[in-house]
Amino acid sequence: MFRKAIGMAAFALLCVGAQAQKRQVMLDKVVAVVGGSSILRSEVDEYARQLVQQRRQEGYTSDRDPRSEALEALMTQKLLYNQAQIDSVSVNDGAILAAVEEQVQRMIEQEGSIPRLEAKQHMPVFTIREMMRQRFEEQEYANEMQRTVTGKVTIIPGEVERFYKSLSRDSLPVIAEQYVYAQITKFPKSMTEAKQRTRERLLDMRERVISGNAKFENLARMYSVDPGTMMRGGEMPPSRLAELDSSFGAALEKMRPGQISEVVESQFGFHIIQLLDKQGDYYHFRHILLKPTYTVEEQTASVATLDSLVRLIRCDSLTFERAALEHSDDKGSKMNGGVVSNSDIMSYYNASNPKMTVTKFLREDFGHFKSLDDYNALMRLKPGEISEAFLTEDMLGNKMAKVVKLIEIIPTHQASLEEDYLRLEEMALAAKQERVFREWLSRKIDGMYVYIDPEFRSGEFENEHWVK
Repeated sequence: MFRKAIGMAAFALLCVGAQAQKRQVMLDKVVAVVGGSSILRSEVDEYARQLVQQRRQEGYTSDRDPRSEALEALMTQKLLYNQAQIDSVSVNDGAILAAVEEQVQRMIEQEGSIPRLEAKQHMPVFTIREMMRQRFEEQEYANEMQRTVTGKVTIIPGEVERFYKSLSRDSLPVIAEQYVYAQITKFPKSMTEAKQRTRERLLDMRERVISGNAKFENLARMYSVDPGTMMRGGEMPPSRLAELDSSFGAALEKMRPGQISEVVESQFGFHIIQLLDKQGDYYHFRHILLKPTYTVEEQTASVATLDSLVRLIRCDSLTFERAALEHSDDKGSKMNGGVVSNSDIMSYYNASNPKMTVTKFLREDFGHFKSLDDYNALMRLKPGEISEAFLTEDMLGNKMAKVVKLIEIIPTHQASLEEDYLRLEEMALAAKQERVFREWLSRKIDGMYVYIDPEFRSGEFENEHWVK
C-alpha cells in the first residue's frame, strides 16, 4: 500500500522453471543463449502453451507461431537482464524475497499443504522457492532495465500533432462516452473525535506490546486494516524512504531496530510502526494501520447536511457552485465550482503537471480512478440535475457524504486534438517509447552474444537482428 509495486510481469514466466523441471532431461536442451543466459526448449514450449491459453481466454488470436513469439520474449528478457548487470542497475532485493514468499504461501494454500505442493511440483519447497526467486529477480532486473531506457523519453506538443496527423481516419482511436460532473463532499463533523479515538486505540496497542502483554504481529493480524500486510503480521517488504508516505518515512527514519513508534498520521490513516532492520537505504518494518470509524448517526448527520443544501439548490436559493465553495470539504474541486478532476490521483502520485489535469471520465475510470458510487448516482441523472446525498469513501478509504451534479455527457466520438489532447499525448508517448526501445534493443542485440538453435532460426521474429 505504501510503496510502488515491484512491477513484475504476472505472466507465465514465473512458473515456467517449475514446469520445465518436470520434463525428462533427455527431451530437453538449450535452444538459445543470450549473453550469459541460456533458454531451454521446455521453457519455450511451456511459455508458448500459456500464451495460447491466455489468448484463447481473451478471444485474441495471432498470426505468429507461438513458439517463435515465446522464444523472442524470453530472449528479450535475457538481454535486458544481462544488460542490467552490465549497467549495474539496482533492484529491491527485499521486495523480491517478500514477493517470492507471498507467491509460495499462495501455492501452499492452494494445494493445502507443503507435502502436497512438493508432490505436485516434484521438488522440495526450498527448491521451488529458489527457482521462483531467480525468476522474479531476473524479471525485475529486466523490467527495471526497460524502465531505465523508456523512462527518459519525453514528448512535445509538435510530436503529438504529427502523431495525430499520421493516423488515417479509419485508425483514429474512438473515445467512449465521457462524463463531466461536479460534487460537494462532507466529512462527518465528529472527525476530530474519531481521529482521537483511533489514536487512543493505537496507543493502547503500543503499550500492550511494550509491556510484553501482546505481540506486535498478532495485533496487526487482528486489527490492522491494511489488506496487503495484515496477514503477514503487518510486515512490509524492505523499502526506501522515498517510496513511502512522507510522514510515515519521516517517523521511520528516526527509529532504531526493535523500536516502536508513537502514533503516526499519514494520508492512509494512523499507524504504529516497528522497525525490524535497516540495510543501507532499505528499511524493514511492520506496521498497524487504523482508520477513523464513525457511528451510523455520525455518518447520517453529514447526509442530512447535504440534503439541506440540495433543497436550497433545487429551489434556486443557492447555486451549486456557491454551495461547493462554501461547504464542500474537497479542496481539489471546491474552488472550481465543484467540478471533479483527477487532482486527487495526481496528488497521491506526487504529480504536479497541470497539463495532466482531466475533468472528463470514461465509464472504466469509475471504480478505478473515481468511486463507483459516483457513477451509480450519475447514471440516474440528466445533464444539469443533482443527486440525492449518499454515503461513500474517498480514494484513501475515508468515510464521507456526497452529492453530485451531472454537467455534461460527451458522446462516443473519434479522437481530436482539440477535445482529446491528453489521451492522444499518452498514445504518442507510448508509440515513441516503443520506437526508442526497439532501436535500443537492436543495438544491444548487435553488441551481445546471441545463439539460436537451427531448429528455431527460421522462426518469425519481430526484430530481425536476433538471427545473425
